[in-house]
Amino acid sequence: MSSVNKVVLAYSGGLDTSVIVKWLQEEYQCEVVTFTADIGQGEEVEPARAKAEALGVQEIYIEDLREEYARDYVFPMFRANTIYEGEYLLGTSIARPLIAKRMIEIANETGAEAISHGATGKGNDQVRFELGAYALKPGITVIAPWREWDLNSRDKLMEYCETHNISVEMKRGKKSPFSMDANLLHISYEGGNLEDPWSEAEEDMWRWTVSPENAPDEATFMTISYEKGDIVAIDGVSMSPATVIEHLNQIAGANGVGRLDIVENRYVGMKSRGCYETPAGTVMMKAHRAIESLTLDREVAHLKDELMPRYAKLIYNGYWWAPERLMLQTAIDQSQEVVNGDVRVKLYKGSVSVVGRQSASDSLFDETIATFDDDGGAYNQADAEGFIKLNALRLRIAANRGRDLQK
Repeated sequence: MSSVNKVVLAYSGGLDTSVIVKWLQEEYQCEVVTFTADIGQGEEVEPARAKAEALGVQEIYIEDLREEYARDYVFPMFRANTIYEGEYLLGTSIARPLIAKRMIEIANETGAEAISHGATGKGNDQVRFELGAYALKPGITVIAPWREWDLNSRDKLMEYCETHNISVEMKRGKKSPFSMDANLLHISYEGGNLEDPWSEAEEDMWRWTVSPENAPDEATFMTISYEKGDIVAIDGVSMSPATVIEHLNQIAGANGVGRLDIVENRYVGMKSRGCYETPAGTVMMKAHRAIESLTLDREVAHLKDELMPRYAKLIYNGYWWAPERLMLQTAIDQSQEVVNGDVRVKLYKGSVSVVGRQSASDSLFDETIATFDDDGGAYNQADAEGFIKLNALRLRIAANRGRDLQK
């Protein structure tokens, strides 16, 4: 412990990380540098400065990373149509590599030998933070208080605050029974009655979306414009990556779009039930697949779909900075050079439907060939007979050998 003179802490200003500041100061006898990132969680981050100062912190970093998060992490992930276990849009997972990167940069700037975080020893986030940190600075020391201390309950944390004169903001009103994590892309809920996978989530839990039953009775239409696989405008209005997500969250959430209730397999080995709100991401996934359906070659599209589950698992498990993820990203980004055009979507009572797609420069859809009417000889239907017989050859040989293919 004495070898650590300075540590960079991912600091939210909440109960857990405020206790961690004092605990690091006492247990490690080291200087603490706090880092608070605004990645679109919807809460003011500046109050963390006063809380850190009250704890004796001299070096305080508070940064707006929303655009970097959207541009360099969320958008690249959506170019791959990334989804984990068929449902989860990875809203928590994709935020962690950015935080890890910035913590290492601050450690380098301040001469800190260590970083620290408030992730528990049961979750995925500890893995994501630390794999990212080690990839970017192999010799860094990582301090994970939840794996070391015995302050494993809210009551013990409160007692620690009282003993060490740590000011804790006591919010009035009903305390949320859920553990929540929010950023620009999503908000997640765990704990409380959600720990019973048979128990339905309470309606007043959801914060970003109205229930589909209470959504407007009239559909909302939007035109989403793409350049090289990324959204650049909505309804003709140019927007930055972060503004795109903020706008889609607002519109889609008002139409009841983006709720998810799943049991997922954590990397550490347990199953976990969680609920998520990802309004923008739900629309982005649907629209991106639509523009790709028009512009990507068939085998490129199919290969992307085959690679996607591996790519999704890499992000979920914390391997954003691993060479295999970087290799996959290069291939994915190259495929997006032709993904240009517009998608028209319809939002209605919790659903997202694609009702139109067009690409003036890169569409591979040829109406003269696809038509059921006379195509002027562009496609000779008689050619299909030889195509079918050649592809049936191995099946006919097996049948002639007496193999029963119905077993």
